[in-house]
Amino acid sequence: MNRTWAIFVGFCASGALAGESGLTVYNDNFAVVRQTIPLSLQRGVNDVVFSDTTAHLEPDSVILRDPSGRRRLLIREQNYRADPLSQQLLLSLFEGQTIDFLVGEKTVRGRIVRSGYVPHRRAWRRYGEQYMYAQMAYAGPSVLGGGGGTPIIEIDGKMRFGLPGTPLFPSLGAETIMKPTLHWQLETDLDGPLDAELAYVTGGMSWKADYNVIADQEEPDRVSILGWVTIDNQSGRDFVDTRIKLMAGDVHKLDPAAGVGGFGARVRAAGESLGQPAVSAKVFDEYHLYKLARNTTLRDRETKQVEFVRADDVRADKVFVYEGAQIDESYSNWDVHHIRAKADYGVRSNPKVWIMREFKNTKENGLGIPLPGGRMRFYQQDDDRQLEFVGENDIDHTPKSEKVRVYTGNAFDLVGQRTQTHFHVDHNARWTDEAFEITLRNHKDVPVEVRVVERLYRWYNWDVAEQSMEFRKIDARTIEFPVTVPPNGEKRVTYKVHYSW
Repeated sequence: MNRTWAIFVGFCASGALAGESGLTVYNDNFAVVRQTIPLSLQRGVNDVVFSDTTAHLEPDSVILRDPSGRRRLLIREQNYRADPLSQQLLLSLFEGQTIDFLVGEKTVRGRIVRSGYVPHRRAWRRYGEQYMYAQMAYAGPSVLGGGGGTPIIEIDGKMRFGLPGTPLFPSLGAETIMKPTLHWQLETDLDGPLDAELAYVTGGMSWKADYNVIADQEEPDRVSILGWVTIDNQSGRDFVDTRIKLMAGDVHKLDPAAGVGGFGARVRAAGESLGQPAVSAKVFDEYHLYKLARNTTLRDRETKQVEFVRADDVRADKVFVYEGAQIDESYSNWDVHHIRAKADYGVRSNPKVWIMREFKNTKENGLGIPLPGGRMRFYQQDDDRQLEFVGENDIDHTPKSEKVRVYTGNAFDLVGQRTQTHFHVDHNARWTDEAFEITLRNHKDVPVEVRVVERLYRWYNWDVAEQSMEFRKIDARTIEFPVTVPPNGEKRVTYKVHYSW
C-alpha cells in the first residue's frame, strides 16, 4: 500500500482560498462551511494536513468526499489541533528545561518547573467539575480568571511564581501549529488529482434580521419598512469571495456546552426574503434558504449588513391596549387551587396603557411573504421632517397572511385603573364569582379607542354573567372590550364572571 506524506492544504500566499468556498449561516452561533480542496493523492493511504479551518470547528461533523462520486475517499483517521502557537504553549513544550528570560536589557536563566498552560480548557464543560479541578491542580488556580494558570520558574535554586521577564525560546518546536489544523489519513482507490468537497459545522457565526419602520408625518398609519440582514463572523477565519446562504426556520441543534446528553437551545433562524435583488430565497425541506446575490468577503470579527427588505405604503395601525391585571413574580408560588379561591390574586392594578403597532403581512398590504424574526425599530417624522425614535421590540418569524403586533412603549396621556368590586367563593357548591370595574382616562384632545384585555385566570370553566358593554372572546380564557374614551374624559367598563369546577 502506497503512502504519500506531508500533503499540506490551506491558504495560498495571496490569501485566496485553495478552492471555491460556501457558507450557510444560522442565527444561533453556528454555520456550515463548505469548500473545495484540490488534492493530489496516490492509491492507498495518504497523510494530508489541512490548516484552513475555523477556530470553532466541530471535529465530529467533518465530511470529506468526492462530489462526483467516481472515486472512493475514506478518512481512516482524523486528528484536530486547535491550540495555535502562543507563549503558554511554548512554555509547556519546554517544561523541565532551562531557557533565557529578557529582564530589561539583561537576560537571566530559569528552569520552567510549570508552564501554566491548559491544553484541554474547552473540555471542562464536557467532562465536568472533577476534570476542571484536575486541570487547575496542573495549571494553577488563576486559570479560572482566564489567561491560563500561573507559571513556576526556578532561578538560582529559588522558586518564582510568574515569569521573571520575556521568555526567549531557542526554537518553535516540532509540535507547534500556527492555526487550527486537521490531520487526515485518507484512503483512495485511484491515483491522481481530486477536487474534494469538505463540509463541517462551526461555532462563532450568526445572522439576524433588523427592521427600520418609518411612519409618515401626514399619515402616521402608513409606514415604510427597511430590513437588513446582519451577519456576524467570530469564527477565527476569513471567508474570501464566498457564496453565503442563510438558513431560515426552527432547526434543532444540540448545544455542546450542555455536556454529554444535554440539550441545547433551539435554533431560531430567520424567515424568507422579500425578493429584493440583493437576496433571493427558496423553500428548502421544511425551512427557507436565503442566498446572497453575489459572492462576498466576510472577515474574521467582522459584522456585515445587506439590505433585504424595502416596502413602502404599508398600513400599520397604532393600537392602544390596556391589560389591567398586574400578574408579576409575587404570584409565582400560587397554585391553581389558590388562584380560584383567594380574593387577593390578580387585584394589583397596572396603570399603563400599551402602545402597539399592528399590520397585516399580506400582499394587499405591500408584503405577503414570510418575515424573519428580528428587532423592529420604529421612527416617526416630526414637523421638521426629522426622524425621531419611538420604540422597538423583537418579532417572531411571521408567515405570510399573518398579523404582526409589536409593543413599542406606554402611552403618556392614557391611564388605566382596574378595581375588584366583588368576590365570593362557595367551596361546597364549587364556584367563584368575581366582578371588576375598569376605568380609562384620556388626557388627549381627540377620542381614543383602547382594547381592554381581561384574562380569566381563576379557572377553565367560566361565564360572564354581567357586563356593561359587548366583548370579543379572544381565546378560551381571554376576552377583550373595545372601548372608545372621549377627549379629556373617562370611560368605565364593568363585568362579572362566574367560575365553576
